Amino acid sequence: MSRKLKPTASQTRNFLIHFIIFAIATVAMVMVHKKQGEHHWAYPWHAWIIAAWGLSLIGHWCSVYTNYEDHGLEDFHRQEKNG
Repeated sequence: MSRKLKPTASQTRNFLIHFIIFAIATVAMVMVHKKQGEHHWAYPWHAWIIAAWGLSLIGHWCSVYTNYEDHGLEDFHRQEKNG
């Protein structure tokens, strides 16, 4: 059975930086949209950016926290050297 790998401090730090910047940018985009829509209807352009960025954030989280060791990696490297 594969063993779950613990994320390094660098991986955790990079994910937290990504999350903090996402949160700040999301708040900023929503505030700009509210300002644009004070007196008339404004297209919710920020929703597309937030959704795409949110999906990339989910992917980043998965790559950091759901990583398992690959038992075949050593065999692959050995075959690559001999091949």
